[in-house]
Amino acid sequence: QVQLVESGGGLVQPGGSLRLSCAASRAAAPPDLTDYAIGWFRQAPGKEREGILCNSYSGDYTDYLDSVKGRFTMSTDNAKKTVYLQMNNVKPEDTGVYFCAFRLYGRGSRPCRYAYDYWGRGTQVSVSS
Repeated sequence: QVQLVESGGGLVQPGGSLRLSCAASRAAAPPDLTDYAIGWFRQAPGKEREGILCNSYSGDYTDYLDSVKGRFTMSTDNAKKTVYLQMNNVKPEDTGVYFCAFRLYGRGSRPCRYAYDYWGRGTQVSVSS
């Protein structure tokens, strides 16, 4: 069982930047992040949760929500067992609760459509002037 904890959310002005973190842990032994497909999702107020940026475990497929292309990037630090979502030039429509998710050996051409095994509880991002 992998536990995921997101952090780094907050209030940011339009055009600003924010970096979210997703810390992964496991009681038995620290997870090897290279074994997992990793996705970032968000849920805007009154809307369903949507995948915004997801990678297959092998890294051969990346899935982006069109509205975040060129603005959001994902990176991983396997030594720290942490995944990051760098959000640049944020817009009011980026407001929502952001979740990270892992799927063991997740593969296939649409990583945001995987059935993810583990989810964090989310962190709130609010974009407003």
